[in-house]
Amino acid sequence: MKFSACGGWFGKNNYETYAAAAEQGFEGVEQLQWMGLDFDKAKKAMEEVDIVSTAIVISSANKDYAEKIAWGHGMVWEDAQVPFVESFKESIVAAKALGVPNIIATTGNERSDVSRAVQHKNVVDTLKIMAKLAEAADIMIILEPLNILVDHKGYYLDTSKEAFEIIREVNSPNCKLLFDIYHQQITEGNLINNIVNNIDLIGHFHIADNPGRKEPGTGEINYYNVFEAISKTNFDGWLAFECGNSTGDIEQLCDEMWGLIADFSDNMEFLCDCGCEDCEEGCDCGCEDEDCDCHKHE
Repeated sequence: MKFSACGGWFGKNNYETYAAAAEQGFEGVEQLQWMGLDFDKAKKAMEEVDIVSTAIVISSANKDYAEKIAWGHGMVWEDAQVPFVESFKESIVAAKALGVPNIIATTGNERSDVSRAVQHKNVVDTLKIMAKLAEAADIMIILEPLNILVDHKGYYLDTSKEAFEIIREVNSPNCKLLFDIYHQQITEGNLINNIVNNIDLIGHFHIADNPGRKEPGTGEINYYNVFEAISKTNFDGWLAFECGNSTGDIEQLCDEMWGLIADFSDNMEFLCDCGCEDCEEGCDCGCEDEDCDCHKHE
């Protein structure tokens, strides 16, 4: 599986973060904001260390559009459809320039003047238009449910059940769910069943523990079991850390996270430094001798 580091871990500017994340063995980094970036400079910085920026958020330089797509308004409103579509076009340009595979969409906060059925339809109708653009650009829209109990009171889309319904109704290979494990643990739990039973509708994962939204191991979620369940599916997208750092030390944090994900990561070259030619494809000789050139280091 492919794991992406949290850009906020490194305390550096965007351009320096790419190298810092790559130095810690990550093949991807999650830096959601793109407004103001020098695309050429960012792309060059990524290419120099062979790392991918794994997702950005829909944004717009147009102030009126930005107000309409913000959580205080959002996709649940009919008059936000054009701003979302036009903002998505802007975001596609950024994603293509940066080599980003995913663009995150949110619904905005729930309205009190109309039924949830009306708001649901507005979200679906807008996503259908955006999905056609995504298909043409070979970009993935990822729709994110958020918890309303702790972090985002008033947000419209909190349950994975309705989120999966929306994805099914949009019915596009380029519109899937961003399954934030932290948010869904707070909202409903039942993580493994909800993930495995709907894995074909999931395009991206966010990783954080609960409570506290810090790194796995600081809360109640058994991430090893969650990763093991995902590894048994056909999921080929990114699993991105979007969490704080309770250790205060980036080296310690990354060592602990690699201890957790080593059994599931595709990055065998980083995990094994024995010089064995089989490392890139993964070594399965079964030897328990640590001096063996084919031993997979832990």
